[in-house]
Amino acid sequence: MKREEAYAVLEENLHNKNLIKHCLAVEAVMRKLAGYFGEDEEIWGLAGLLHDIDYDKTAREPEQHSLLGAEMLAELGLDEKLIYAVKAHNAIHGLPRVRLIDKALYASDPLTGLIVAAALIHPDKKLSSIDVDFVLNRYGEKSFARGADREAIASCIEMGLELEEFVALSLAAMQEISKELGL
Repeated sequence: MKREEAYAVLEENLHNKNLIKHCLAVEAVMRKLAGYFGEDEEIWGLAGLLHDIDYDKTAREPEQHSLLGAEMLAELGLDEKLIYAVKAHNAIHGLPRVRLIDKALYASDPLTGLIVAAALIHPDKKLSSIDVDFVLNRYGEKSFARGADREAIASCIEMGLELEEFVALSLAAMQEISKELGL
């Protein structure tokens, strides 16, 4: 599946503009990580872009989130590694994160939310105005962006990345698409 087709499918299934922006952010981070690790940027990018494709249908049933998404992606004929990564990104299922793509998606999903929240508290609300230290300081504030699961973010160590390096790669990826994110 080409990226343009995947984006059209995403827009058909998600109607919240902020959730679509979240998926764009995760896509950017996944592409950056794929490049860093020498992995397939297309597959990793699609995993990030489509990881919450079922959210409108499963928002009230978190135990179904990502399972329905995996079914939807299988019906579209997407790569099995991508499908499993999407399924495993929802910790509620307790699926092991076996491949690097699984680990990357699991950790990237909440980090993008933390980075967006950090940008939004800056006076100009721009990604270009924040740096790694700013994000790390917010990471350390337990009451800040409570929905950004710190344990999931810290699982970046499973990829062999220290937190600071993971934040740096992710922030750079998101800054590259700041216009699309409106930040």
